[in-house]
Amino acid sequence: MIDDLRRLFLFERLDDDQLRWLAEHGEVRSFAEGDHIVRQGDPADTFAVLMEGEVVMVTDTPTGVVARPPTSQPGVYAGATAAYLGDRAPDTYAHSLRATRPTRMFLLPAERFAHIVAEWFPMALHLLDGMRMGGLAQRDLIDRRQRLAALGTITAGLTHELNNPAAAAARAVAELRGRVDSTGRRLAELAAAGVDPAGVPALVELQARYTAAAGAAPERGPLEVADAEDALAEALEEHGVEDGWDIAPALVGAGLDAAAVEEVHAAVGADHVGAAVRWLAETMEIAQLLDEVADATGRITSLLASAKQYSQMDRAPYQTVDLRDLLDSTLTMFRGKIPPGISVATDYDPGLGPVPAYAGELNQVWTNLIHNALDAMGDTGTLTLRTAREHETALVEIADTGPGVPEELRERIFEPFFTTKGVGRGTGLGLDISYRIVAGRHGGDLRVESVPGDTRFQVRLPLTERTAR
Repeated sequence: MIDDLRRLFLFERLDDDQLRWLAEHGEVRSFAEGDHIVRQGDPADTFAVLMEGEVVMVTDTPTGVVARPPTSQPGVYAGATAAYLGDRAPDTYAHSLRATRPTRMFLLPAERFAHIVAEWFPMALHLLDGMRMGGLAQRDLIDRRQRLAALGTITAGLTHELNNPAAAAARAVAELRGRVDSTGRRLAELAAAGVDPAGVPALVELQARYTAAAGAAPERGPLEVADAEDALAEALEEHGVEDGWDIAPALVGAGLDAAAVEEVHAAVGADHVGAAVRWLAETMEIAQLLDEVADATGRITSLLASAKQYSQMDRAPYQTVDLRDLLDSTLTMFRGKIPPGISVATDYDPGLGPVPAYAGELNQVWTNLIHNALDAMGDTGTLTLRTAREHETALVEIADTGPGVPEELRERIFEPFFTTKGVGRGTGLGLDISYRIVAGRHGGDLRVESVPGDTRFQVRLPLTERTAR
């Protein structure tokens, strides 16, 4: 057993006497798949070190179960890890440790573990105590800052997205003021010029008909539009309308043609065609500006609805949700942060039904995964969001065409504070938080499949409420 202990990174610097002491006071025990090595709440009387196999650490918290990714790294440890604190050490295990396949563990009584830390590493005892307390405080602080950073990212995107339709609405309203004033003057000019009173209702009726037909007009290419403007300008000149070339584009844009000029002529007479056509052009522009305002305010309403869906305001924390709605609302929050060179594709399974979940927390998972995908791709690539049903689970896949995650790092990316990003670009808590939400809160699974050009983070969630935690 001494040779086996020496191969563990935890004991590799110990001398033969120290290894012999460990062998004399500890034991090696085998566990079958599914066996508990230590159980949360039991007396903390054993320090456990993995020698061979695979284990998973699970912690039951007031808000749900938090499971760490399974590990097969020899030398990882658990159990009474704080026994060196003496009287200040927890009396019971703070977590459970379970074998996920046949496993061999080195088990050392807690009091023996406390003895060797105090006797063999007296300075380390004080350092560990300080680092433990400081680490807990730092973890809490960085966790909160990570959440705030994610909130800042989506807030910036939402602000950018709201700014565009708001600016469009403001610009359209400013133009509307001028157009409304001008149309009033045009009507006054017609009246002063002695237009037949019966022609005014006919002209208004034409304007209403043209406005209604404008929305159904077929799309035309640039050459077709240019030809239509030329034909309309010639028709206006034939009726004595000065500067017909100036107003022809506005009339063509509203769907009018040379035949419309003939209808105006029939309504108001030859002497008033110019003033009537200009009034008609301005009223058509007013209709177009009103459509722009409606589109802009509709976009703002849609964005606010997405923000409400994302934040889950006015909704119970645990509810049955449509994953497509959650993904779309999160994607909307990122619209302003997605570079022009990155395309977004969605592939949602229409047969996937509602899923019981903590919707607001899942939105944080989508935020972390999408943010990482965008960061990995840089300025070009494709972001793909996909949903599917796999037996009794819902699959959500967020894929990118970035360089991929190296194989040697895939087992570590869900560890707290582990990050592949440069200094100042990430805390290494995004995937850790995501894993805790998926595995701990929902009883699901989060894993990654990656090759250069195709990285897929896959979230699997139970479809039945009884298995969600």
